[in-house]
Amino acid sequence: MSFSVIIGEVQQLDTPKFFDGHNDFLLHADKRYFLERNEEGHLDIQRATEGGFFGGFFAVYVPQQGDGGPSSMMKGPILTSDGYEFEFAGPIDHEYALRFAEQRMEMLFQIERDADGRFHVVRTVTEIEECLGSDSIAAILHFEGAEPIREDLSNLETFYEQGLRSLGLVWSRPNIFGEGVPFKYPSSPDTGPGLTERGKELVKELNRLGILIDLSHLNEKGFWDVAALSDAPLVATHTAAHSICTKPRNLTDEQLDAVRESGGVVGVNFAKYDLVSDGRIEGEVSLDEIAKHAEYIAERIGVECVALGSDFEGTRVPDDLADVTGLPKLAQALRKRGFDDASLKKIAHENWIDVLKRTWKP
Repeated sequence: MSFSVIIGEVQQLDTPKFFDGHNDFLLHADKRYFLERNEEGHLDIQRATEGGFFGGFFAVYVPQQGDGGPSSMMKGPILTSDGYEFEFAGPIDHEYALRFAEQRMEMLFQIERDADGRFHVVRTVTEIEECLGSDSIAAILHFEGAEPIREDLSNLETFYEQGLRSLGLVWSRPNIFGEGVPFKYPSSPDTGPGLTERGKELVKELNRLGILIDLSHLNEKGFWDVAALSDAPLVATHTAAHSICTKPRNLTDEQLDAVRESGGVVGVNFAKYDLVSDGRIEGEVSLDEIAKHAEYIAERIGVECVALGSDFEGTRVPDDLADVTGLPKLAQALRKRGFDDASLKKIAHENWIDVLKRTWKP
């Protein structure tokens, strides 16, 4: 690597502020109030401040009807000859997805109204930078799956005007635009067909508006369709390296190379079962596993392409991280892997800000 650090001086180095590629707090916003400290989950405004978290992508994820959310699928795997898999989620109804998304968006805007300047739904990079220099949290409105978007895309611009600045084409299920990867180990991400014609039109419209396209959860053929069509940097907000953990959620070396060639960014996911080489679901996992993926990706495509994408509130994170207050511990783990202060600052927030400058419209 081109970056280094003296391990004995770890404690003497400053910890930068963190900008995060993905959280699912809005899925729980009807049960927990973001502006009060909670003992449950990973994230609230008080713990965010303690951990140096100054903002991130706040996802609107639409669960299956009657489902408790992404982590509820972990009720029990189906054992296979060489690993395991979970039942693949089916498509969801557009009208249900639209109502659910509008409800969660209103919760996000209500947090902003109640926060007395401590929380902003940001629409420009300048607003993010202002939060970085203050005590405010910057929230990017993100859709994790395009099911709330109408088939003719007629409501996409309305969502943009309301504040939508990032959209994942799929979650781990099919929709009218493309197909997500299943939860399976081991597996290639080459799990199904590419984008539909509607999906290709959606990519073009997202480019036109300057909405970031999130490749997380998208299968490999869909990934390459976006790479061929999009004129924006390729971004996966929360994923990891397939060469270390052979989950279809994770990016292969060839996909990582394409991210580098586009000037894109990979947000390293904190999901413990997407980090470990044996793909195990249970048992303790060290936060060094996160640092290991960051190191691999930096060596493969450059530290300028590495960021963080926790998946807080939507997954199980390493035990010694615990929640957002553990981010300074992660900084130490990254330093032990060889990242110096300048590199750590890039990973913590500078790379996210840079890629958004090159993606969003002025």
